[in-house]
Amino acid sequence: MADVVSLRREAPEETTTLESGVLRLTLSNPPANLLSLEVMRDLQAELDRAAKDPAVRVIVIGAAGKLFCAGHDLKQMTAHRADPDGGKAYFEETFDTCSKLMQSIVRHPKPVIAEVDGVATAAGCQLVASCDLAIASDQATFGVNGINVGLFCTTPGVALVRGLKPKHAMEMLLTGEMVDASTAREFGLVNRVVPREYLSQVVMKYAKTVASKSPETLRLGKEAFYRQAEMGLAEAYDYASRVMVENLLAGDAKEGIAAFIEKRKPEWKGE
Repeated sequence: MADVVSLRREAPEETTTLESGVLRLTLSNPPANLLSLEVMRDLQAELDRAAKDPAVRVIVIGAAGKLFCAGHDLKQMTAHRADPDGGKAYFEETFDTCSKLMQSIVRHPKPVIAEVDGVATAAGCQLVASCDLAIASDQATFGVNGINVGLFCTTPGVALVRGLKPKHAMEMLLTGEMVDASTAREFGLVNRVVPREYLSQVVMKYAKTVASKSPETLRLGKEAFYRQAEMGLAEAYDYASRVMVENLLAGDAKEGIAAFIEKRKPEWKGE
């Protein structure tokens, strides 16, 4: 079994077993697995812990039930309209927490894989787009449908425009229409679409493959990938060249190259 932590509105009981360095985080507040403030804080805490745990090599974010995640809890947010400020402070806290969470996934030193079955909408779709890899079942559907209730999905758009072609991102944002898994793959939102019954098996295969690599090389490479994407061409090459030199001087690169030359399996030390 992978390391399993269920994220609920209430304080969860945690069951943890470890296989091949894969940590599984399960959104488990059905039916909609909403990203309430409590759930986002729980998820943030688990990501922060995983960042410091050398036993964790890869993180998988999945969900229990028939939906992956239907976004923020609109009923919870609407209840705060009765606050003296009309809910402004609560709305700010919600989106600040969400923005920090999504950036934590992108900046996390460990690769993060989304395992998507069922509906992923609004902030749920944003969560998928923020992960490094996303594998979906053939029953998964995706949307940023805030426009249908008078709310443009501006924050999900940050993640979408960085992973999809701009016109594909705008198509989803402007129409609010759901797209099926094959269209999501065509748009670049997910990497693979597999039959529902094989989803977890395929995700674990990917996770174990990534987890078998040098943890230090994964950390360096993931950070460089996202940072250079924010730069101009010349600056990106200058930065990436410095990272390559740093990587070559690292112990795991010395070991990996030596193992390749000597035709043996490398022994990673995370340095």
